[in-house]
Amino acid sequence: MGLYGVMRSSVSGMNAQSSKLGTVSDNIVNANTTGYKRAETEFKSVVTTQSTTAYNSGGVEAITSYAISSAGSMEYTTSVTDLAIDGSGFFVVSDNDGTPFLTRAGSFVADSDGNLVNTAGFYLQGFDLSNGEPSVVANALTGLQQVNINQARLEASPTTEGSMSGNLPANASVEAAPLPSANDGTLSAINYTSKTSLVAYDDVGNEMQLDIYFTKTGTDTWEVSVFNNADSTDGGFPYATPVTTTHGNTYANPMSTTTLTFEANGTLSATSPTSFSFHIPDHEPAGDDVEISIEGMTQLAADFGVDDPVLNGNAPQSVESVSIDKDGTLYMVYEDGSREATYRIPIADVASEDNLAPMGGEVYSTTNESGDVQVGFPGENGMGLMVSGAIEGSNVDLAEELTNMIVAQRSFSASSKVFQTGSDLLSEVVNLTR
Repeated sequence: MGLYGVMRSSVSGMNAQSSKLGTVSDNIVNANTTGYKRAETEFKSVVTTQSTTAYNSGGVEAITSYAISSAGSMEYTTSVTDLAIDGSGFFVVSDNDGTPFLTRAGSFVADSDGNLVNTAGFYLQGFDLSNGEPSVVANALTGLQQVNINQARLEASPTTEGSMSGNLPANASVEAAPLPSANDGTLSAINYTSKTSLVAYDDVGNEMQLDIYFTKTGTDTWEVSVFNNADSTDGGFPYATPVTTTHGNTYANPMSTTTLTFEANGTLSATSPTSFSFHIPDHEPAGDDVEISIEGMTQLAADFGVDDPVLNGNAPQSVESVSIDKDGTLYMVYEDGSREATYRIPIADVASEDNLAPMGGEVYSTTNESGDVQVGFPGENGMGLMVSGAIEGSNVDLAEELTNMIVAQRSFSASSKVFQTGSDLLSEVVNLTR
């Protein structure tokens, strides 16, 4: 059995070194593959039952592992959809069938439908923010969908809220009737103190100019009336008073009238409203008023003025670009420079990254040895930060791989010499009968 054992041992050595050369080969050809994690071959001895009078040779067994937890070098690019993770964790991606996987290969581009897909054909997954903050399941890849950055669509946002501040002149005279709130569609001689205008938008992006009249009606008392400029005559009174029924509600001019009261020091009194509201016709849902905060309004001995008027909403406009923050929030950037958060890109991790199962295309699936997946957002609970405009390169060291190749080649040759020697000795034994 000794010579046969020698030959079997040498064969196991050649097989083991072949596995080593196979991992070295894969590592070398993937040295420039984004997100590739090098394969490593380690050896385990196989020992047979021994006696004191004869030695039975065993062999060696090759065990392949993957350096998944070892990060590759970060390479910066000019594309905002190229993503890398600075720290631990993986992107969640899916194939065409929707099966989720983990990957560090973050070179994503938009396909013809606007979905972000990497070079291996896997789609980036994220949480849709259109319905508010996502509900994250910490131990499962649920609730995710393909991240879409379709820049061809137009977007319009209705006005829902706003704010303004400013000063109402304390020394202004009290105005006599008729006041703006008395508008009946015929009066042109209306008395008011000051006027300003703001632009708002309805559900489909139609622009609507709001004329806002401030009228001093008494000591420390002011009337605020809001009108639709489209119903005005030459930009002022009289305003038509159409009875407009929309979604079951009736609207007319003025759209809103509010009475403000001030303290002696010029600030709004504790009982005074700090906002005024109105409803834009064709604004869904019915009864959902636009509220304008005027909490910072004052009544001082100075001229009338409006400061920092801000109303949300916008006319139809296209997406100019996208941006991705380090916390994983993806924003659509519109032509006017405004940003809308549309997706939150999560990071997933496992307890033992090196025990994940490689599935090809630089994606991995969980195993019993790796532990269950844990889902979170970049920068939270030990997760790495997201880096836009960068990709993670391969963690292969070419110099190390070339050295391993030479060592494996020499070891293979040595094992083959052992096999040849055993074969020669066996031939000698066979020839003893001749």
